[in-house]
Amino acid sequence: MSLPVHLVPSLAGVAVGDVVEVTGDEAHHAVAVRRLAVGESVVLTDGSGLSVTGAVAETGKRVFTVAVSVVREEEPASPRITVVQALPKGERGELAVEVLTEIGVATIVPWAASRSVAVWRGERAIKSHAKWVATAREAAKQARRSWFPVVEPMASTADVVSLVAAADLAVVLHEEGPASFASLSIPPAGSIVVVVGPEGGLSPEELAAFAEAGVQGVKLGAEVLRTSTAGVAAVAALLARTPRWA
Repeated sequence: MSLPVHLVPSLAGVAVGDVVEVTGDEAHHAVAVRRLAVGESVVLTDGSGLSVTGAVAETGKRVFTVAVSVVREEEPASPRITVVQALPKGERGELAVEVLTEIGVATIVPWAASRSVAVWRGERAIKSHAKWVATAREAAKQARRSWFPVVEPMASTADVVSLVAAADLAVVLHEEGPASFASLSIPPAGSIVVVVGPEGGLSPEELAAFAEAGVQGVKLGAEVLRTSTAGVAAVAALLARTPRWA
């Protein structure tokens, strides 16, 4: 069974034999909710490639310490995958973030597509983005990731066009796309961008903008997936043809 993972602000300079203190909400959840006990082995990570394993030395109300026995430094996964996710309605945005994090996406970009049902404005935009960040953080711990995904601020269509134009491979999911995943040439390294449209589909203007950037629509299959699950299906199809899943 995999060890539980807890996030800490930094592990820079930590070595075997050191004692790392975990405080705040992270410690409260571990001690009060999970009933973390002295002697239990855990993993701490800073979400930026560093992780340590060790036994719990002490616990308190909102604090626990870990005696470090193993230090690991992990390189970022390559190719690096970014998913541009059109804003879904309801809680489907958090579902999309959760599964994309679990499968190993490096960056998630919320996108205000023209046909998105959900709208992020003002205070709602701040709260919704915070929910996506929190969902990604918890899903990364569950998936035992050393590199946590970045959830970017909400992007416009112009921002997304710039992203796909700069990628080594860009895929825009579209049910009438002329290309198939089998026909794609997958780079073994570099950057891959997957664009997932909203429930209402991509507008002609968006499709034209992507085509002008050199990216055509790609069809996943005969079935039409929800926007909250299409991204993870596409990423899985891509990863199966990269060294990451070899």
